[in-house]
Amino acid sequence: MIQLTTILRTTLLAAIALTLSACGESEPLTEGSEPQLRRLTEQQYRNTIRDVFGGNIIVAGRFDPLERIDGLLALGASSATITPAALERYESLARSIALQVVDENNRKVLLSCTPTSAGARDDSCAETFISSVGRFLFRRPLTNAEQALYTTISGSGAEALGDFYQGLAYGLTGMMVSPKFLYVNEIAEPDQDGLHRLDGYSKATRLSFLLWNTTPDAVLLDAAEAGDLDTEDGLEEQFNRMMASSRADHGLASFFEDMLEFERFDILEKDPVIYPAFILDVTEDAKEQTLRTLTHLLLEEEVDYRDIFTSRKTFISGSLGPVYRVPVDNPEGWMPYEFPEGSPWAGIHTHLSFQALFSHPGKSSPTLRGQAVREHLLCQKIPEPPGDVDFSDFNNDTNAVNRTARQRLVAHNEEASCAGCHKLMDPIGLAMETFDGAGQLRTMENGVVIDTSGELDGISYSDAVGLGEALHQNPSAPACVTHRLYAYGTGRSPVPAERQWMAYLEEKFAETGYKVSDLLQEMVLSDAFYRVIPPALDTNTADAGSVSAEETQL
Repeated sequence: MIQLTTILRTTLLAAIALTLSACGESEPLTEGSEPQLRRLTEQQYRNTIRDVFGGNIIVAGRFDPLERIDGLLALGASSATITPAALERYESLARSIALQVVDENNRKVLLSCTPTSAGARDDSCAETFISSVGRFLFRRPLTNAEQALYTTISGSGAEALGDFYQGLAYGLTGMMVSPKFLYVNEIAEPDQDGLHRLDGYSKATRLSFLLWNTTPDAVLLDAAEAGDLDTEDGLEEQFNRMMASSRADHGLASFFEDMLEFERFDILEKDPVIYPAFILDVTEDAKEQTLRTLTHLLLEEEVDYRDIFTSRKTFISGSLGPVYRVPVDNPEGWMPYEFPEGSPWAGIHTHLSFQALFSHPGKSSPTLRGQAVREHLLCQKIPEPPGDVDFSDFNNDTNAVNRTARQRLVAHNEEASCAGCHKLMDPIGLAMETFDGAGQLRTMENGVVIDTSGELDGISYSDAVGLGEALHQNPSAPACVTHRLYAYGTGRSPVPAERQWMAYLEEKFAETGYKVSDLLQEMVLSDAFYRVIPPALDTNTADAGSVSAEETQL
């Protein structure tokens, strides 16, 4: 039966594709994949609390790390579970947040009603509050059963404690430890063409987490409720509104923070004896510098995406001024800055963030840097090294013969098991060897002038600036960000059946001059971004109605 259903679905797709082709429609048809059920990331959790309750609510707690899948933590969220110990931490965190929401300093602002008595149960007021905030926490209106459940919890708590607000905190805590809040649960519904798509609220959620990395706001939820997101005009109106918001900067920064593996800054350490200038402020500002640069170039100036590898425009803070040898007018703030022609800084790969993050605590690493370029910027996976590799020759930087990293790598790569992969990484990383393990400029290593020449996929260069030019010309760079953005937005890697659709996206990206805002628009206004295959189709129950990802896993 499953095989027959698959054949029928394929035939339907082909028929619709021919119809669209006859009408001059160029967008390839895709059926998508199953609805996603993914855990909120730590940043999404924090952003949601901030946007629902305000920035003065403190979110103090530990979150279990996510596994990086296909280059993104966002994909690891789709396979993340919550252990009993993690649930206890979520409950403790939710309780802390709820008590802050209802305390005397916040209740007048955050509660839309006043109870008849602060020391007694008031189901009417509790229901008003729960309905209001529940819509944002669950990213859809609460069902009648959910509304009754959390109102009852609040009322029972108020009776037991003799305090309406303390009781309400119990109801709010219950909502915040619910899987309906902690997980993004997508729901499929039949579409007019016989396929399936996400329902309006699931569309709003997918759109909001892609563009803003937070829960949908009231306007977006209203649009979902009115059915506006089922039309191209309605989607375009919301896209334009959201991209005009400052939250779009934060949303794009969140994507690049994931793509560039910037979560590693939380555990980044440098030897304080070797790199005394690499203090905490430098670490924090290094990450911020790259994210500010990316959002400014790609959203405000709307440059060609490939220019991020060659642009000399950036931002400098007081703590970064000494690193880049730039005088800073305001030591407490940020200033726009453009490195002059001939300087060694051009492109995000020359930023302190990239150089320091992909190095060892006490020295640089051409291999780690080359691997980062291949995997994070070109989406080319490098195999893991064999477990029995001897690194002693490379690590010995006191060798009188092999005094530079290039010389030591040549000796190290004489091992056949190492040479293949190192040829893919080392020439890239060696171009950046004029930056030490803390990203500071140097010209010599152990008294020998550093050779930064190399080649990337047939394009030769003499230094890190030339490497940026080679990256600019490499077709894998725009293809990589296209695939990463789509995966980040859908919560899954593109499936084989979407190859034609992904090729179409890459083509449209090129036609628009590789502008990321145009790529995002093409993506979110397409049917493909919201297409799903409900499991009902594979069990011969295609007419069963809406199907959620949560029901799939159950």
